[in-house]
Amino acid sequence: MIGVLTLYESTIGKKVVMAVTGLILFGFVIIHMLGNLKVFAGRAYINAYGVFLREVGSPMFGHEQVLWLTRIVLLVSVGLHIWAAYQLTRLDLASRPVQYAMRKNQEYGYAARTLRWGGVIIALFIVYHLLHFTTGTVHPRFVEGDVYNNVVIGFQNPLVSIFYIVAQLALALHLYHGAWSMFQTLGLNNSNNKRIWRGLATVSSTMLALGNISIPLAVMLGLLR
Repeated sequence: MIGVLTLYESTIGKKVVMAVTGLILFGFVIIHMLGNLKVFAGRAYINAYGVFLREVGSPMFGHEQVLWLTRIVLLVSVGLHIWAAYQLTRLDLASRPVQYAMRKNQEYGYAARTLRWGGVIIALFIVYHLLHFTTGTVHPRFVEGDVYNNVVIGFQNPLVSIFYIVAQLALALHLYHGAWSMFQTLGLNNSNNKRIWRGLATVSSTMLALGNISIPLAVMLGLLR
């Protein structure tokens, strides 16, 4: 336990925490997107998928137990990811002279700014998303269990749809630069496979953005109603 805490206190330890939690969250958003795309198959299909998520693991696990265990793991991962990012940012700002900052590589600087500000937007989006589609607190006509109804009515508000689209673009940029940093931290990136990992980061983040954005766009265009 002491060794783990000692490792976390180091810069590389914080980067490893960000990489591991980032990998968990990356896997989740991909699976989450694939599940959400079932809305295009119709009301019955997406609602049945919602029932499956609440009953998965039955009869060994009770109603929504696996779902809540998954949520806890994700919330802990988000919390650790944000905390590690905050501490790394403070260390970076404290150790970098002004003159070095002026000469800093422009690509690295853009990536760092994208990760930080994109992370803030994503954090705000997560809170709103939970209140919108999980608890229904800010949803105009939330119906428990009727996923199709909640999605269509929720995205009929143009401001909500635009916010979701902006958040998904921020998420795509965050994942692109985050995946690239993760490959480096985990030692997977080298001169031989650099282009492969960059291509993987580009394709995965682009497909994620297109998949998630397609749903609010379909509602606004009247394709889902």
